[in-house]
Amino acid sequence: MTTDRLPKTSLRLGLPSGSLQNATVDLFNKAGYRVSIADRSVFPRIDDDKIACVLFRAQEISRYISDGLIDCGLTGYDWIVENGNEKDIVEICELEYSRASSNPIKWVLAVPEESGIQKPEELTGKVVATELVNVTRKYFADKGINVSVEFSWGTTEIKARILDAIVDCTETGSSLRANNLRIVDTLLKSTTRFVSSKDAWSIPWKREKMENMAMLLKGAIDARAKVGLKMNVPEAKLAEIVGFLPAEKSPTVSRLADGQWVAVEVILEEKQERELIPRLKRAGATGIITYPLNKLIP
Repeated sequence: MTTDRLPKTSLRLGLPSGSLQNATVDLFNKAGYRVSIADRSVFPRIDDDKIACVLFRAQEISRYISDGLIDCGLTGYDWIVENGNEKDIVEICELEYSRASSNPIKWVLAVPEESGIQKPEELTGKVVATELVNVTRKYFADKGINVSVEFSWGTTEIKARILDAIVDCTETGSSLRANNLRIVDTLLKSTTRFVSSKDAWSIPWKREKMENMAMLLKGAIDARAKVGLKMNVPEAKLAEIVGFLPAEKSPTVSRLADGQWVAVEVILEEKQERELIPRLKRAGATGIITYPLNKLIP
């Protein structure tokens, strides 16, 4: 990597490559940042001339922030802990998104379904494969269990049958089930974190830019499961309809040219939409419109 592509006069932002890459680009786009990545390039383009982006594996980002190679970045809490960087960096905010859902990922101790092992203690003297080596070693050391922890370069699920057990990450559990593996214990739950170096955080303009970015990214996440709803309501029915409308604070009500009608607007959970719209229609609302949200800033 050439340092001139990441000038210190810019906010040097590390974005995760691999499984989180597409979800991260989508999140930034919804937050109002236009991010694009050319084929085989590790330098994404962003429509802000004061930000310089680079792609790294999520496993590396907290180390590169701690070392001062980049100013800030998005990475998993699991890799911050694995790298021992908790005290070296500033956590700006938690961003609850991942490659497939908004659920935290879990690092779990797993064995084959047919294995007789039911408790971690039964792994004494055995071999465990994982990519999260330091966390796994600490987990067993804290329990006083003597195991051999080996680094896994991939296809960890297969190694559960070659060795004795694995520690692997799961989001939905589907991969474990597909490989006929059974969870024995959970070592760590992890979400994506937006983090900064202490030096960058101490520079006012960089800190402000990172705080602004955090606000917009969180707003994009908060808006994912919500929709906006607009409708026209007869004045005589307003109290009844407002009485069962969900709202963050209270619905927005605007007078129409026809004094017997008002326009009502509200933000609600997307899952409430299908139950609410028929009820609104029966109560006399007309011109009902729902629309997706890009950002929701409390």
